[in-house]
Amino acid sequence: MVVQVANSIYETQTTEIAKHLLDATRQKRSFFAQMRDQMRWDDKLLAWAMSNPGLRVQLFRFIDALPALQSKTEIARHLQDYLGDESVELPAALKNLLNFANPDSMPGQLAASTVSTAVETLANKYIAGATIKQVMKTIERLRKDKMAFTLDLLGEAVITETEAQSYLERYLDLMEQLTQEAKSWSTMPQIDQADGEDLPRVQVSVKLTAFYSQFDPLDPEGSKKRVCDRIRILLRRAKELGAAVHFDMEQYVYKDMTLGILKELLMENEFRDRTDLGITLQAYLRDSKGDLNDIITWAKERGNPLTVRLVKGAYWDQETIKSLQNHWQQPVYNQKSATDANFEAMTQLLLENHQYLYAAIGSHNVRSQAKAIAIAEQLNIPRRRFEMQVLYGMGDQLAKALVKRGHRVRVYAPYGELLPGMAYLIRRLLENTANSSFLRQSLEERPVEELIAPPVVTEEPVETRHGASLPFANAPDTDYAQADAREKAQTALQQVRQQLGKTYYPFINGDYQPTTETVDSVNPSNPSEIIGKVGLLSIEQAETALNAAKAAFPGWRRTPVKQRADILRQAAELMEGRREELSAWICLEVGKALREADGEVSEAIDFCRYYASEMERLEGGYIYDVAGETNRYVYQPRGIAVVISPWNFPLAIATGMTVAALVAGNCTLLKPAETSSVIAAKLAEILVEAGIPKGVFQYVPGKGSQVGAYMVKHPDTHLIAFTGSQEVGCRIYADAAIVQPSQTHLKRVIAEMGGKNGIIVDESADLDQAVAGVVKSAFGYSGQKCSACSRVIVLDPIYNTFIERLIEATRSLNIGAAELPSTQVGPVIDATARNRIQDYIEKGRQEAEIAVECEVPETGYFVSPTIFTNVSPDAKIAQAEIFGPVVAVIRVKDFPDALAVANGTKYALTGGLYSRTPSHIDQASTEFEVGNLYINRTITGAIVSRQPFGGFKLSGVGSKAGGPDYLLQFLEPRTITENIQRQGFAPIEGVD
Repeated sequence: MVVQVANSIYETQTTEIAKHLLDATRQKRSFFAQMRDQMRWDDKLLAWAMSNPGLRVQLFRFIDALPALQSKTEIARHLQDYLGDESVELPAALKNLLNFANPDSMPGQLAASTVSTAVETLANKYIAGATIKQVMKTIERLRKDKMAFTLDLLGEAVITETEAQSYLERYLDLMEQLTQEAKSWSTMPQIDQADGEDLPRVQVSVKLTAFYSQFDPLDPEGSKKRVCDRIRILLRRAKELGAAVHFDMEQYVYKDMTLGILKELLMENEFRDRTDLGITLQAYLRDSKGDLNDIITWAKERGNPLTVRLVKGAYWDQETIKSLQNHWQQPVYNQKSATDANFEAMTQLLLENHQYLYAAIGSHNVRSQAKAIAIAEQLNIPRRRFEMQVLYGMGDQLAKALVKRGHRVRVYAPYGELLPGMAYLIRRLLENTANSSFLRQSLEERPVEELIAPPVVTEEPVETRHGASLPFANAPDTDYAQADAREKAQTALQQVRQQLGKTYYPFINGDYQPTTETVDSVNPSNPSEIIGKVGLLSIEQAETALNAAKAAFPGWRRTPVKQRADILRQAAELMEGRREELSAWICLEVGKALREADGEVSEAIDFCRYYASEMERLEGGYIYDVAGETNRYVYQPRGIAVVISPWNFPLAIATGMTVAALVAGNCTLLKPAETSSVIAAKLAEILVEAGIPKGVFQYVPGKGSQVGAYMVKHPDTHLIAFTGSQEVGCRIYADAAIVQPSQTHLKRVIAEMGGKNGIIVDESADLDQAVAGVVKSAFGYSGQKCSACSRVIVLDPIYNTFIERLIEATRSLNIGAAELPSTQVGPVIDATARNRIQDYIEKGRQEAEIAVECEVPETGYFVSPTIFTNVSPDAKIAQAEIFGPVVAVIRVKDFPDALAVANGTKYALTGGLYSRTPSHIDQASTEFEVGNLYINRTITGAIVSRQPFGGFKLSGVGSKAGGPDYLLQFLEPRTITENIQRQGFAPIEGVD
């Protein structure tokens, strides 16, 4: 359905103004100016990117990597790596430029110089200067053209508190220098005055998230306090200097929190009367008009106007990808026309409330600006309350045309070095070369009527982009940017706390059986808090459970696959309904921070649904018929499965191994780790409620060395699925290999046994991404994931820079009780683990240099995040699986050396690479010996179906969990061949 945006009372005037502006922006340039542009490589690169989508992608990837490249030889090599791909069709001029045999040859050096100079020229188009001196010249030029400015300080992503403090100090210094310089500027009435009022000559634009490195929607109160402490300093100094401050809007995840913080802060008595401040709204967000209405209501209460900068938005690709990956509702409009229509509606709403809010209309779309002007003129809006904004280097002709009409125009001018400004540059290039870009369409000389026509919107359901086309739709994690999600999580924690201290007995043959021995499961954040008492199974009860499973097996194996699969799907629905509660149990019993606990619930749900579908896929088997003979390849269950699950993923891994065994038709006994037996009891409740028959599933908590060993060795056990330490896994493997008296089968062992996982960081890596990724991979859940990073292998050219930022990022982490919203590093599981990890740290002091240790709470089983530097690849801390927040950083000379070190352990579970060098990525994909290789992202958090998980060498035996081969391990394959000839006769397909 096509919707034409309603023709408003402003439409006729909008069209007239738009035609005038468009005509002014299309003024013919001289022949010599056109010839000069045709000779410039920066213009050529943009033109090629617009006409060739394949080249556009590779070219922008090269530009992204360029600032990290240290020599012309490296630049030339990367040029060939990126643009030499067979899939990229190169223009003749670029093909000739890249036609060199060796990157360090003269032609290679020439190519490197030509392209790097062109990119630098491009950057200078969109970045106002790399130094304050260059910025002052830009400002002088803008003011000469009667344009005001707002300066945005480009920089590295703020991932450390040192960087957050530096961000504040750099802005304080910038305002000081600008206001001092402004004293010498002659008055320009069109931009310095309005309605008899002097306007601030200096304006800076800041990003809220840069004032606190751990800014997190899950911790709104903690984030607000830390951010506001720094913003108050900025605003006070700005007032003293006479500078205006405008707050940018960033990614959607921060939007509600940003608005909430600013609304509260700017209502404080100290700031309530300030009218030289501003906030930003993005019209590509579906809920942005609602936000504007809320701000209008708030502004009426505040009593003093501030500026709303209305823009369309700069993170469309990122927002779309993130929502698709997380299966969240897409926050942005899919159609550019829908954004344009919303922009016009918001422009009208904003200008019609000009007595409460000043408007800054930021757009390079002639029609969008014309609509704003038409409204402003019809409403006779005072000049102080209305201005137009453009980005530096974009829409220059439009800006001049607006100035000529007498409007106040402000140029948003980024300032900073090329390297930290690269993300900004890429966004601008994407905007300029997108098919839907007004600037591109205007350059292509589209008809005037087409360019200035009202936006036409095709209605489209929000759900259409929700991953429905994917082969398997994963359960969405909770979006804690939503206030109601945070409230539900806190309510669940309170409700679960009211249930603490109950006793959980084994569930045997359909009944809960009392035990003579119990053990307390405690909160590792506060060991005095008992989560529950767990009844420990005796050997006699284990025998009873095994007999019950044996008796139930014939009936369960005959149960139709569809029925078994539906029980798993029902279990998934029950888990989804109890998501917040299950997350709270995980948080309290094993000390896992709330966001990670929620992700674990999603994984458990995914296992249920995925294995249900997989078993239905496998049920049909395979058919290999020939004339006169049928051949069937089918699967049958193995028998009795003993599942021994770990404490570090007490719900997800326990669920995955258990439901895989069950849906395959095996009767299953779940023996969880003692420290996470309450969560396993909750899983048992769910499976029973979902409809698992008596004796088919049994919950059998007990001591691993006694009951666990007894069940592993029992002659009626057919299959053991284990996740845990290498020591225990190898013992199970050995015990299972021994054929017991009366045993008539060989046992199958599926064992995942951990790793010593390394991340390689090469010289081309995006260090913002690499540092943040290593910190999350190493210290998430206190390093207690089998996939966690415990080694970082860094190439020599960037070692020192990387280490410096890694140290500061680690020091910036919040360490505390797992249930606190601010916590990034919680406790380890128990006192035994704490003492063992601390012993390794002491050994590490003798082998290497300790670079980071942090203070930790006295109550609870806490271990400081610890970083060792100058570590030998053969050191104990570089070889042993410590299973805690301890990282060894190893320096290497080149990439082959890095791969050798990465592969130099007995494990092969997960590994990572941060690199923007295509040849390194290709080499790692082939030679990095790990079951799961992650490139330019964290190495934890594997997702069912998308990233099946498991390793080899001594990291485990068996196929990958959450993958298409996993269920085969729980099944026995059979071949059934039938001769269908009778007295020499058999039907032959296709023959009458």
